[in-house]
Amino acid sequence: MDPNQVIDRARTHIRVVKAHSENDQQVGRMAAVVARQAAPAVQSPVMFFDASTRLTGMSLNAGFALLTSWSLALQSVPVVHFVCHRGMTQCVLGTDRGPQGKNPPCGGCVAQSRAFFSHAQTIPFEFTADEKLDALLATLGLEELETFTYNGMPLGALVLPSARWILRRHHLQPDPVTLRILHEYIRSAWSIKLAFERALDQVQPQAVLVFNGMQYPEAAARWTARQRGVKVYSHEVGLRPTSAFFTEGDATAYPLSIPDDFKLDENQTARLDDYLGKRFQGNFHMAGVQFWPEMSNLDPTFVELSKHFKQMVPVFTNVIFDTSQPHANVLFEDMFTWLDSLLNTAKAHPETLFVIRAHPDEARKGKASEESVSEWAEQRQLGAYTNIKYIPPTEFISSYDLVRMAKLVLVYNSTIGLEASILGAPVLSAGKSRYSGAGAVWLPATLEEYQEQLERYLRDETITVPADFARNARRFLYWQLFRSSLSFERYLEPDGIWPGYVKLKPFDWQDLLPGNSTTLETISNGILCGGDFMLGEDNQ
Repeated sequence: MDPNQVIDRARTHIRVVKAHSENDQQVGRMAAVVARQAAPAVQSPVMFFDASTRLTGMSLNAGFALLTSWSLALQSVPVVHFVCHRGMTQCVLGTDRGPQGKNPPCGGCVAQSRAFFSHAQTIPFEFTADEKLDALLATLGLEELETFTYNGMPLGALVLPSARWILRRHHLQPDPVTLRILHEYIRSAWSIKLAFERALDQVQPQAVLVFNGMQYPEAAARWTARQRGVKVYSHEVGLRPTSAFFTEGDATAYPLSIPDDFKLDENQTARLDDYLGKRFQGNFHMAGVQFWPEMSNLDPTFVELSKHFKQMVPVFTNVIFDTSQPHANVLFEDMFTWLDSLLNTAKAHPETLFVIRAHPDEARKGKASEESVSEWAEQRQLGAYTNIKYIPPTEFISSYDLVRMAKLVLVYNSTIGLEASILGAPVLSAGKSRYSGAGAVWLPATLEEYQEQLERYLRDETITVPADFARNARRFLYWQLFRSSLSFERYLEPDGIWPGYVKLKPFDWQDLLPGNSTTLETISNGILCGGDFMLGEDNQ
């Protein structure tokens, strides 16, 4: 290795250690204050479990959970953290994808947990092997593992989203690494289930709060709690920077229910337009990542190409391994099945230019897809189709310019579908999305209806978009931005090291009281009183 690289790595390591140490000290000081100020318990406990939020450092979701726990403790609500102490043979963030499967970095993670929960009640869990389960798993192939059930618990289904996420693919391969990961995830999920049952017996909580709900450690706990009739809430990042989304439903599906009579007033309209003006220029962050950092206008050669066709239809794809994808697959088996069907459509419509765009997150450093649209495009030899233009994830042309030129916009469940509707474009969805039930796009009820509708729109000279589609899209986006995205900006700021990781800002313990924070008031009301986790219009 080049000496300069060695020096740079050493400097980076020192910087990381220093930043994490300073934040851990700040967390410890605030945790001690909260412990001193916490009022005597007058309610049943709330249990927290967020093992998949981080190994070291403080991710956004780890910060959301910690601050929420402090706020509840100050409200006379006992808080119990279910904490991993080498409790998984392979955790999600610590999974080694090498052939041998190194043990996860438990030492650093356990130390981080001690720093976070030094003044809180914790129930640590360790891994417990089940010899009968181990022997059974050794006899199973890939398909059997994906659908595996043990003592009534659908372990295969519960771990599958995590396996897809860590392997960065939807269609798993029957190779030794994949089989090993599935084995270890299933073994660990079962061990978590047993430990969480004991914790539930001990604590008797009124509710459980987990991160994401789809990653297997939290999914196992969530399933176990629901079997007992215990309410489970989950959280994920919200749409605005440093914001969270909380729900009793599936956080990765972002379920929202908007009152029929909700209408944007003049101030709300101006607020949304200001946001959209920035977003349409590529100024968009989520989970600490800017997805369109170098968005550019359409290339003149592309504009000239489009003139040779009767019409242009952009096709917007998703990241196939994202934990939101299981919710999307209602018409097609998966996104690639949808894309394959579109190839047949393209063959039948040479008059139409289909522009297939890969999601930029496919090429994100450290999270690049192993089963990508780029790979699919190469395998399907898209270059041989004169009426198909493929845009790779590293090409930052404006999706919004594509939408403005489009006769019809095709999406699976990408957010661009909602934005396209706002821009007045007809949008046909092939997958269920957070907005597909909002009356802003078309999502046919069956596969047959989807194919018929697509063919009709490609043939018709014009497509009539219902007048309320754009209005409903704006209503939905406003609600998602300013009513369901709960800001933690008062407490958290980027740590300057890793995207999506944060540190505590200076604040007083009184700032954690519901009366002093609309965010924490909304979350507390949701957990303790069955609220909907939505901000009031005057509390944003």
